[in-house]
Parts: sequence; C-alpha cells; structure tokens
Amino acid sequence: MREIDTLPGMNAATLRLAAIPRTGLLADTLLVVGGALFLALCAQVSFALPFTPVPITLQTFGVLLMGASYGAVRGGLTAALYLLMGIVGIPVFADRAHGLDVVIGATGGYLIGFVVAAVVVGMLAQRKWDRRFSSAVTAMLTGTVIIYAFGLVWLKVDQGLDVATTLEYGLYPFVPGDLLKLYLAGALLPGAWRLISRLRG
Repeated sequence: MREIDTLPGMNAATLRLAAIPRTGLLADTLLVVGGALFLALCAQVSFALPFTPVPITLQTFGVLLMGASYGAVRGGLTAALYLLMGIVGIPVFADRAHGLDVVIGATGGYLIGFVVAAVVVGMLAQRKWDRRFSSAVTAMLTGTVIIYAFGLVWLKVDQGLDVATTLEYGLYPFVPGDLLKLYLAGALLPGAWRLISRLRG
C-alpha cells in the first residue's frame, strides 16, 4: 500500500482544504460558524458526575477534530467563536449553560484550553501529523494534555483544592474516555485523507 502522502490530492495543507478547496471570507466564515455549532452539539452530549463540577462531554473530541481538520488559524477561530457564543448568552456550553460565569468558573480552564489546543493541533496537522495513525494520535494526545493543563490549574485555583483532589476531580475520571476519543480521532483523520484521495481519483 502506498504511503498516504503519495496519494493524489495529498498536497493540501489541511484536511479542510483537501475536502473543500474553496477559500475566501464567506467560505471561511461558514466553516468556522459550522465548526462552532458542532462544538456546541458535542457539549450537549454531557454526563454529570456527583463528586466534581467537571462533566464528561464530547467537547474534547470535537475540538481536536476541528483543530486537525481546519488548521491552526481556522481551528483556533472556531474554538474562540464557540467560547464567545457562550459568553454572550447562547446556550452552547455543557447542559445548555452559558454566560461569563461559566468561563470564569470551575470549568473555565478547560474552555480556554480548547482554543490553545485547537491552534496547536492545527499546527501539527499542517505539518502532516494527521496523515498517519501514529502521528495523528500523538497530535491528539498533545492537544488533550494542553486542555488538561489549563483545566486542572484553573480548577485547583477556583475551587481551592489540593493537588490530589484536583486530579481526582479533573483528571482521573476522564482519562479512559479521552484516550478512546483521541484514538478515534487519530484513526478518523488518516482515513478521511484516503477517502478524499479516492474520491478525487
């Protein structure tokens, strides 16, 4: 089997450009808005845990996928627009929550981390990390670590927790699901590149 970089149509910088080569303000605006709505939809797949203010959601999966597919600029703008939508009062956060108080509350660090993670994963994707399973999973893991880094520090400060309790509230319960999500995203991305290549002949 040929390496994915040698397949037809693999010269595009991002998956988005390979699938939709059209560029311009209107196309980019529609894609960013659509991506932000996708993140809002992922946030509604939410499961509350009784011992922590941090819910289990599909947001991490959505952020990593958008960052890798859109690239650093569009991926970062998508996550930033999602954040802004929630701040101005659109119920896009988990459990249809909204408002600035959510962003400055216990889970605010994760939300800020989404923007940074989308940019970093997008940068890695532009360096073709999304075209093979091993490197795609590494990119997804990098993004996940960034989200946790912001989220855990913010959670500790906001709730006045010690390190052990912070990890119990904000890390340990989420690791199995996030590992599954990053492996799924890591498998989907090279598969999407191959599919686009075949469709383009």
